[in-house]
Amino acid sequence: MPSQHKVLRFRKGFRVAIRNARAEAAEMVIPPGDAEGDENNRHRGADQWLYVVSGSGKARVGERTLRLKAGSLLLIEHGDTHEIRNTGRTLLRTLNFYAPPAYGPKGRTLPPGKR
Repeated sequence: MPSQHKVLRFRKGFRVAIRNARAEAAEMVIPPGDAEGDENNRHRGADQWLYVVSGSGKARVGERTLRLKAGSLLLIEHGDTHEIRNTGRTLLRTLNFYAPPAYGPKGRTLPPGKR
C-alpha cells in the first residue's frame, strides 16, 4: 500500500483519518459539556491511544477518572469501558490511534474478529 498523508482539520465530531490493516488514526472533537462514550463503550479487539491536542476534560476508564489537558497521552486497553468528557470552556481536540483498527473507513465500529 502506498504512503498515506492527510491534513487534520479537527472539526466537531469523530473521523477516521488514515488506516491500514494494522492500525488507524482518528480525530475527535468534543464541545464543552459533551462526552463521547459511556459505561458500555469499549473496543473489544483494539487498544486506543488518545492524545490531547488542545482543551481539557476527564477520562473515565473502568473505575478510574483521569484529568486530561493539552499534551496528555492516555492508553485505553482493549475491553476497558471508557468515556471522554469535555469539562473545559473550549473544544476538546484529540488524536486517537487504534491498534488494530476499531472502526471502518466510514467510522462504523468493526465487530470483534473483523479487524
